[in-house]
Amino acid sequence: MTPCLKGRKIVVIGRGGIAQAVAEAAGDAGAEVVLAGRHQEVAVDVTDEASVAALAERLGTVDHVVSTASARARGSLADLRPDAVLASLATKVLGPILLAKHLAPIMPPDGSFVFFSGATARKPAAGMLAVAATNGGVDAVTRALAVELAPIRVNAIAPGTIDSGAYDALGEERKAELFERRTTLNPARRVGRPADVAAAAVFALTSTFTTGQVLGVDGGEVLV
Repeated sequence: MTPCLKGRKIVVIGRGGIAQAVAEAAGDAGAEVVLAGRHQEVAVDVTDEASVAALAERLGTVDHVVSTASARARGSLADLRPDAVLASLATKVLGPILLAKHLAPIMPPDGSFVFFSGATARKPAAGMLAVAATNGGVDAVTRALAVELAPIRVNAIAPGTIDSGAYDALGEERKAELFERRTTLNPARRVGRPADVAAAAVFALTSTFTTGQVLGVDGGEVLV
């Protein structure tokens, strides 16, 4: 059965392959989709409370919110800069708190939030300390908000290695090596696609008895 979001207004915050895939999947399920972010037509900076409050005023009402916004702080411990770590935490941990504070009041009781964590919260790797800490914070915020905002639902998605453009900065050779290694090791025997993540987002938006959960979309990457 195809999930139905007909007549529901959904805000998707962020940019890139995953945000676009979520927006398209929600639209295919019948939703009215509003794309928002620093570089979208509807502008919002999730780290700025005034900006989030302005978004709420502009929307008037909203049924569901999906935030894919991130500011990753990759790097070894010796190379990590405090400003990069704080930007990561502000975007993915403070951001959801501000979104919940200002958008929950304009949501119906059957509304929901979907935030983005990541596999590193469950399986840290060298060079991913700040990313792991940030994603762990998302997991904690998700559970706490699910309790505080009830009956509004709050869930998170924790992607593994997804070919969404996020790894393009590695260069073709290093990216190919990484993807080959992950394909060989993970139980799904492939790298994820944005559509895999979008399907999980639509599930979280439409599964009315699911809240406070972090849905792993990682091909079993955290198991090996």
